[in-house]
Amino acid sequence: MTGRALLKVLGGETLKTPPVWLMRQAGRYLPEYRAVRAQQPDFIAFCLSPEAAAEVTLQPIRRYGFDASIVFADILLIPHAMGQKVWFEKGEGPRLAPMSLEALAALGPQGAADRLSPVCETLKRVRAGLPDSCTLIGFAGAPWTVATYMIEGGGSKDRWKARTAAWSEPETFDRLLANLADATADYLIAQAKAGADVLKIFESWAEGLPAPLFNRVVIAPTRRIVERLRAAGITAPVIGFPKGAGPHYVRYAGETGIDAIATDHGLDTEWAVANLPRSMPVQGQLDPAVLKAGGEALKSEVSRLLDAWRGRPYVFNLGHGINPDVPPEHVSELLALIRGQ
Repeated sequence: MTGRALLKVLGGETLKTPPVWLMRQAGRYLPEYRAVRAQQPDFIAFCLSPEAAAEVTLQPIRRYGFDASIVFADILLIPHAMGQKVWFEKGEGPRLAPMSLEALAALGPQGAADRLSPVCETLKRVRAGLPDSCTLIGFAGAPWTVATYMIEGGGSKDRWKARTAAWSEPETFDRLLANLADATADYLIAQAKAGADVLKIFESWAEGLPAPLFNRVVIAPTRRIVERLRAAGITAPVIGFPKGAGPHYVRYAGETGIDAIATDHGLDTEWAVANLPRSMPVQGQLDPAVLKAGGEALKSEVSRLLDAWRGRPYVFNLGHGINPDVPPEHVSELLALIRGQ
């Protein structure tokens, strides 16, 4: 384990060549992924099939040799496990059955992690198939982000229903967040016990929140998760990703208990270098569109980010997930630029 580059950086070391992995590196841009996906009855069943999920998790490691592998799953497995119906419409994304806020807050965390045991079996299979140099990452969605999907019934541009509910029914909303935090902590504890070396919390909808709401719905539930992990004896490093948080990144880094912070491509690099804690490992910020563009644009941006974060513990990654239309050869180009090949 000590030889894994990602773990060294997350432990505070600065490496000449940063470790690299990509969010959504197992996904639709790979033909081998699409071949496996075509055999699955639906997306939830796909995520909960250890054989299929382990296969697509390992595919990008075989093809590219990333420094880390992130288990193939989805942040909406938690509401599914807690009792809300979740499905995916082709070409439209996730859908969740309508429920009142009171009904959602009544969905308890008990047993949710047990119902997601297939993900832990996937982790065990992936760990057995990875080279010793490759770090295994487990993950979950953050309570606020997951709650927005549960309340909105799917993705939303401005999370209007969720934001309104948080302000107008604070006690009920906070009960939902607490239940989500506890279910998520149990799930991440199980992932760590199944072999995950690192845990990541995806706060995909941290954008556009005023400070009082950010403190309540983002920082507090995330801190609750991390505290429960540590109380359970889980020592795996935790990466937090508050996408779109802007200046709130600083408080998120300092107040949630995370060990490393992932940065999005909309965050000003100079500001981040100047304001994020120098000792905290940082991950990100390449725009996924630059990866699609390739060529000189990719070369320039890779050079800019490597220069900006030089001398700091840094993990090279995108500022969000890899898009399905990215040519696979551009990922090879990216790795060659980072590793100087």
